[in-house]
Amino acid sequence: MVPEIDQQRFAEAHAAGALVVDVRNNGEYRAGHVPGARSAPLPNLPLALAELPKDRPVHVICQSGGRSAQATSLLCDLGYDAHSVSGGTAAWIDAGRPAVTGDEPGTPTAPTTPEETR
Repeated sequence: MVPEIDQQRFAEAHAAGALVVDVRNNGEYRAGHVPGARSAPLPNLPLALAELPKDRPVHVICQSGGRSAQATSLLCDLGYDAHSVSGGTAAWIDAGRPAVTGDEPGTPTAPTTPEETR
């Protein structure tokens, strides 16, 4: 069973400075991501491992939960305290939470609409 965190608990962790890794492809990430999320597309995740700390939880997010579950399973097998974000970025944005666009993790400027990020 892959450890999973629901949207409410994730929002609380995010507000407290959680480490978030977005495993969607670069185009999806650029179109809209959780503020502060690091981009590490699933096929390239092994290359990003050196940058991920093992001493704190890693919240893994994708569009809806499939890829993040795969990545979370891999990270857990490697000794990380990883959790897949249920519902993914789609649920985050659909709930009216802020998203940022572009290649950088960024900080929130204003909530975006679901249509702007799809």
